[in-house]
Amino acid sequence: MSDNILRLQGIEKAYNRGLDGEVTVLKALDLAIAPAQVVALVAPSGAGKSTLLHIAGLLDTADSGQVEIDGVDMRGLDDKARTALRRQDIGFIYQFHHLLPEFSALENIVIPQLANNVAPAQARDYAMDLLAKVGIADRAGHRPAALSGGEQQRVAFCRALANRPKLLLADEPTGNLDPATSDTVFTLLLQLVRDTGLSALIATHNLDLAGRMDQTLRLDQGQISIVQRI
Repeated sequence: MSDNILRLQGIEKAYNRGLDGEVTVLKALDLAIAPAQVVALVAPSGAGKSTLLHIAGLLDTADSGQVEIDGVDMRGLDDKARTALRRQDIGFIYQFHHLLPEFSALENIVIPQLANNVAPAQARDYAMDLLAKVGIADRAGHRPAALSGGEQQRVAFCRALANRPKLLLADEPTGNLDPATSDTVFTLLLQLVRDTGLSALIATHNLDLAGRMDQTLRLDQGQISIVQRI
């Protein structure tokens, strides 16, 4: 295992925004996350946190710089290899759950495993185990429309962990929930991450939630700084 599950070095990213010209979002950005480390990412709106997460998760490419996942340099991989690594080693959670509406909670967690060549019975057993850990095993047969917002996001958490990734990337994972539900659901997510020994980079505007993680990083003007805690 590498010293870092995720390592970004010298990441640069700019976009052409028409009349505004080229806007640089990330500037010579460096970031490293160790095994089993849970890191909060806080940033002003529009600072580029989603861009950063997409680059870290191999959903986007930087204009320059290096991305390593568990010591593997992504620059040496073709699209097929990057896709396979993303499916196997990276889990994603978004502000909105993006569950498949025509499938049950259980099926939403089983499907990614089947795509990763896990046997159906094994996939079902692990999906039920994850649902039990977040307290909604009794809702396994319900489709997303029959679940509350908090329940939907719990299913999304389970889906992100379905293929036992090494790295979890979450973009405002409780941002669409009311404060009380958000706190409850985030506590479940954090416990799930700790129990599975994952490394995680979790973007949030909530400084109280950020303070419960191992480290808080701030993204501002394209660069990362460590937030010192009192």
